[in-house]
Amino acid sequence: MNFLSKAATVAALLALAACNNADRFGAGGANGLGGPGAMAGAGGVTAGALDPSSPAYFNQTVGDRVLFANDQSTLSDAARSTLAGQARWLNTNPAYTAIIEGHADEKGTREYNLALGERRANAARDFLVSQGVSSARLRTVTYGKERPIEVCSTEACYAQNRRAVTVIASGLTS
Repeated sequence: MNFLSKAATVAALLALAACNNADRFGAGGANGLGGPGAMAGAGGVTAGALDPSSPAYFNQTVGDRVLFANDQSTLSDAARSTLAGQARWLNTNPAYTAIIEGHADEKGTREYNLALGERRANAARDFLVSQGVSSARLRTVTYGKERPIEVCSTEACYAQNRRAVTVIASGLTS
């Protein structure tokens, strides 16, 4: 190889390495796996998830989503149980706020699904407030059918899209 092709290869490798930027993606990089000590124990649990006050712990241990029956915004027993765990975590970690996203499957019109997603997010928020979480720390948003987990045409797949997701944010609301 001549000097110019070697320099081009080195430049391409450097540019590729820059894509995995810790400042942009965190210590784990774009895939969330890199960095010394990032993996702890069996099963791939990250070190940050071991801190009970971390959002990663919330997502992996408490659970960030609840599912709903078709065309419903009422909470099931499983949803109440998950939300009760979320409320305990939020009450223990008052520095965090939460955004509750309401979602629907692709059946129905855009407008109907936006309204259904809003009812689902509100049902989750109302339950959290009933468990002692300050409403000032909670915000709701509806995405209707606009952000599916899966794009599909089976009932099992549709069921995954009928959900409310609690996204943990830092800082108190104003």
